[in-house]
Amino acid sequence: MEHEGKLKDQENFVQQGSSFSETMREEDSASLPLLDLDVEAKAEGNSDTAYVSMSTESDRVRKRVITPPGIGQRIYEIDPLLTKHRDHLDYRYGHYKKMREAIDKYEGGLEMFSRGYEKFGFTRSATGITYREWAPGAKWATLIGDFNNWNPNADVMTRNEFGVWEIFLPNNADGSPPIPHGSRVKIRMDTPTGIKDSISAWIKFSVQAPGEIPYNGIYYDPPEEEKYVFKQPRPGKPKSLRIYESHVGMSSTEPIINTYANFRDEVLPRIKKLGYNAIQIMAVQEHSYYASFGYHVTNFFAPSSRFGTPDDLKSLIDRAHELGLVVLMDIVHSHASNNTLDGLNMFDGTDSCYFHSGPQGYHWMWDSRLFNYGHWEVLRFLLSNARWWLDEYKFDGFRFDGVTSMMYTHHGLQVAFTGNYNEYFGFATDVDAVVYLMLVNDLIHGLFPEAITVGEDVSGMPTFCIPVQDGGVGFDYRLHMAIADKWIEMLKYVVLEARDTSILESTWCSKYCFVYRRVHFDKKFHRKG
Repeated sequence: MEHEGKLKDQENFVQQGSSFSETMREEDSASLPLLDLDVEAKAEGNSDTAYVSMSTESDRVRKRVITPPGIGQRIYEIDPLLTKHRDHLDYRYGHYKKMREAIDKYEGGLEMFSRGYEKFGFTRSATGITYREWAPGAKWATLIGDFNNWNPNADVMTRNEFGVWEIFLPNNADGSPPIPHGSRVKIRMDTPTGIKDSISAWIKFSVQAPGEIPYNGIYYDPPEEEKYVFKQPRPGKPKSLRIYESHVGMSSTEPIINTYANFRDEVLPRIKKLGYNAIQIMAVQEHSYYASFGYHVTNFFAPSSRFGTPDDLKSLIDRAHELGLVVLMDIVHSHASNNTLDGLNMFDGTDSCYFHSGPQGYHWMWDSRLFNYGHWEVLRFLLSNARWWLDEYKFDGFRFDGVTSMMYTHHGLQVAFTGNYNEYFGFATDVDAVVYLMLVNDLIHGLFPEAITVGEDVSGMPTFCIPVQDGGVGFDYRLHMAIADKWIEMLKYVVLEARDTSILESTWCSKYCFVYRRVHFDKKFHRKG
């Protein structure tokens, strides 16, 4: 019960009128499975209690105009040392502009392009259900599930010239949907490696049946009267972020997997009472391997079913907003689970599809697959995924995991970054990945101006927190993981009198940077990059 005791100690501390000094928070709550991050906010002048209306948020979002590309030259004024690498940086920005122009020309812009979930996967209309899936390696495909008794001959799909498979299922004679809410569905394909059953890449919910190993895709579309309706507006962006990081399943005082509902009712009020104004939730995207702490994602659009239903998660976020808490999601776009039965790996029978083929598409340390950020449909998938969580679930921003791994072909492995700019701008830089990060920051800040983006980067990449229009990558904050390692080293090996904590107070991007400041289970068990 150490967790519960520590939390109660903190609550008593608050009730006594504490001003929440960093020292007291670190000494009193180091054993919590929740994390305090010390942040200096980028936004100035917004109150902690400011609210914006959400009554027509989705409509307003669609009408917003994403800022067009600028000339990308201001980075040289901000940091003159970058002029030595102008060729690389101008090439990077030129590639970004070409992608923006192509998306504008062929997809109607980033706003339209990022609504892939309205076209792919299962989409409902007044007359029936359309199912689309990009699987260019498949030679034949059919939709199977409980609704057609898993008959592979009942609903054979057709393919277009871009490798997209499609089928339309009309409503039943009585007007009911052809696929009942909550029923199991899969796509069966004839692939280069044989017949394969896969969960839709765009599935909105998946569950693991008792006694079974692979997950099952679930058609999730409750009747209108049963759908969760958000009641609370989003909190405004705080002047200064005080973030509590949490894993819902590990947040209970009991040896159980906790639920969204319990977290909503029991944990959120305590977090608010302790003076935090934001929470960062880990392990939201579905992941079949629980011990991965949510970092080996199998179903990118589905919230983890271990903790409850999609509506349960929405209720949690709504309650957090009612308490004035900003809700950040730990989003994983740096890699994917290598599962073939319920993940994206070998989705269409090839080792490419969403990923690089061969060794380039495999992360040897994480044992996972690596996205091909230069592919059109991969960009659609990932950009739509980011927007989905903001639009459908009302998250207020993201902490992007493993960004260092994305930005370099060596993934930051067995490399010591010294701050020499040659380490950041050369042949080891994955320009396609950096351009994706620029695009997703463009998208998020353009459609959701109050949203917050944090990138986990241990390399110290210059331009990381400079706006995209000025030539930067566009993040609001950089998360410095290495400082936590230094903190642990000092606690273990340096005597108290000799500890120089000033090293923990100096960063290359001091204003827009925050760091892990106490020992956390993420650092103990999930060491990456």
